[in-house]
Amino acid sequence: MTIQFDKYQGAGNDFVILDNRSGNYTELSNVQIALLCDRHKGIGADGLILIHADSESDFYMQYFNSDGNESTLCGNGGRCAVAFAHDKKIIKKSTTFSAVDGLHTAIYNSPLEVKLEMNEVAKFSKSGTAIVTDTGSPHYVQLVDDVDRIDVQKEGAAVRYADAFKPGGLNVNFVQKEDATHYKIRTYERGVEGETLACGTGTVAAALAMHYTKESANSTELNFKALGGNLTVTFEETEGRYFTIFLIGPATFVFSGSIEL
Repeated sequence: MTIQFDKYQGAGNDFVILDNRSGNYTELSNVQIALLCDRHKGIGADGLILIHADSESDFYMQYFNSDGNESTLCGNGGRCAVAFAHDKKIIKKSTTFSAVDGLHTAIYNSPLEVKLEMNEVAKFSKSGTAIVTDTGSPHYVQLVDDVDRIDVQKEGAAVRYADAFKPGGLNVNFVQKEDATHYKIRTYERGVEGETLACGTGTVAAALAMHYTKESANSTELNFKALGGNLTVTFEETEGRYFTIFLIGPATFVFSGSIEL
């Protein structure tokens, strides 16, 4: 089988994107998807996105982690899917598309700014000094003094596989506060089983956690510096319910090609 692909990245979070509106790639196996994402034997990516035709929206985004397994929402992947759809003339500037957690609206302003609206979040719990919430994917947010000194692989895996979060596990975010509206973030992602250069749903979880714990001094626009680039999260909040949440940042084309499976 010949796979025609495009590769996009959002703040260093990179994805193989396949246009499956004609159904050509529906039968890809988990092993084949993992191979396409393999950085040594395949194209290389944090995950793979299939763009499907959808009767209720502009397209349906199906997301797979780099281990080949279908996963929950990927925020940067969603923004990259919007950029892909714009470049392929599936959409113009604004769109409504479907994902595993329902409908999302998004705005494509430029490769440097794609805005993805996330679903409402109203549930938070504490795990020691960390905050646990779900922003389309489950996340653990730990505030730390110096994020550069964290062994993300070791400490992230310890939380991801902790008995308290079995069987599915979760993603683990380490956040350093620079001031009320600026933070540094590093993320261990399940399914990748390691650190990624950025994580969209993780950044949203961190922003909401910083507001929920009053670290942000009630600011509703927070800026995050990930290893691969910068992301901004804006939101509204009423009585612990977060809505009109936008993940904002770059989503750029890297290259396209074909590969034989």
